[in-house]
Amino acid sequence: MTATVDHPTRDTISRPKSRAWGVVRLQFTNTQTFVWVPVLVLGGVWLITLVIYWIISSSGSDGPMYSGGSQAPLWYFAVVGAQAMNHTFYFSQAMSLTRREFYLGSLLAAGISAVGISFVFVALGLIEQATDGYGMDGYFAYLPWIWEGGPLAAGTIYFTLTLLGFVLGFWFAIVKNRFGSVIVTVSLIGLALVLLAGAAWLSFNRAWPQLWMWLADAQAIGLAFWALGLSVVCAAGSYLTLRHLTS
Repeated sequence: MTATVDHPTRDTISRPKSRAWGVVRLQFTNTQTFVWVPVLVLGGVWLITLVIYWIISSSGSDGPMYSGGSQAPLWYFAVVGAQAMNHTFYFSQAMSLTRREFYLGSLLAAGISAVGISFVFVALGLIEQATDGYGMDGYFAYLPWIWEGGPLAAGTIYFTLTLLGFVLGFWFAIVKNRFGSVIVTVSLIGLALVLLAGAAWLSFNRAWPQLWMWLADAQAIGLAFWALGLSVVCAAGSYLTLRHLTS
């Protein structure tokens, strides 16, 4: 008798990749989390901003108007990240998906969503430039500091902030499931104290002007790459935490 050795087939080799895309489809079956609520947040903040601009312009105010409300849809993706973890992880384990496949698929879903929202912001910014701020000199997506490198740089910034928000929310949801709400709360308090200590150090050393000069010299696209690096670090941390999460 001769022993037979099973060689990996093409389907076996591509299995992790295909199953990761299956997680992407799994995540997007929850259209409320990934599509409709972000659309409502973006549309609602955009509409409220335009109404405020109309009221201000009707009162005879001059000069361009810029809104910080455009950040809301981007940072909402922290909530999306938390829901993507809480709503689908244990279901994915019941489907015999590995943690690696779930993790890669969830990040792919986040990347697709980040591309989509950055495309919307770039399109809005181009419209605002073409219409002189909707005829009111009011701007929602077009912020000169962000757009100084052009549409591609602006899209990169919007993409990075969206992805960072998702990864942070995803990681905190993993920590909550792994260690409980108390540890999450303590972690948030600790983070706030670290930021407060940093602000106190800057104040005591009168270093705020140097910080603002560094931020100005770095420009928005430079800070976006710093944020992208932070996203990579947080993504690695979330994966390491996920590996030790019990089903």
